[in-house]
Amino acid sequence: MNTPKIAFVTGATSGIGQAIARTLAPEFRLIICGRRQNRLDELRVELEAITEVKTLTFDVGDNKAVQDAVASLPTDWSTVDLLVNNAGNAHGRAPLHEGDIADWDAMIDSNLKGLLHVTRAILPNMVAAKSGDVINISSIAGKEAYENGNVYCATKFGVDAITKSMRMELIEHDIRVMSINPGLVNTEFSSVRFKGDEEKSSAVYEGMLPLLAQDIADVVHFAVNRPAHVNLADTTVLARAQASATKVFKK
Repeated sequence: MNTPKIAFVTGATSGIGQAIARTLAPEFRLIICGRRQNRLDELRVELEAITEVKTLTFDVGDNKAVQDAVASLPTDWSTVDLLVNNAGNAHGRAPLHEGDIADWDAMIDSNLKGLLHVTRAILPNMVAAKSGDVINISSIAGKEAYENGNVYCATKFGVDAITKSMRMELIEHDIRVMSINPGLVNTEFSSVRFKGDEEKSSAVYEGMLPLLAQDIADVVHFAVNRPAHVNLADTTVLARAQASATKVFKK
């Protein structure tokens, strides 16, 4: 009997990352990562009924914490077969001339530098094995800029550029690199963006049926289960009621 492959999922304490971990559990051993140890522990207990699970607690924006956590993995868990870079957040919505620099730093640290930190830690063993999949969870905001989304969009455009470069760099090592770009997904995303203002965050989804975290997890599952010669390289996923980053039909 073959040992199940290993999936490494960041941002697994809520939303899309949590749904991805649950969806992959029947087919992978899991390394689930996040900042909130209590939530990781709860998810680990749940998923250990299905598969083997390791938890790593770190902020992706802290490179030393990332490197130390990855280095702490046992030898038989150190070569990852699937890396899902999901951790990231939006903070605030304001024109650039009114922007909060702390918000900018938080988005750059998590969405851009965090993805780089984790990928740099995981890739060398993948390259040595000449095998693996990398999925970067980006956003429609990495395809289309929108008003008052300046720095968030910039980080996701950056993810798009990194993903394209990685795909070219890793092709000779037989590593698939994929990007999944969701539109509106009803998770904690808007609550974080509007700093806990539930009225503002709820208004984002009023009058339409947004995507659910499970919808994105299903796309991840589909992508990694394509035949070995197929790379679902760049996939944008929108709710039926959303036509672009800014065009949403609300009843």
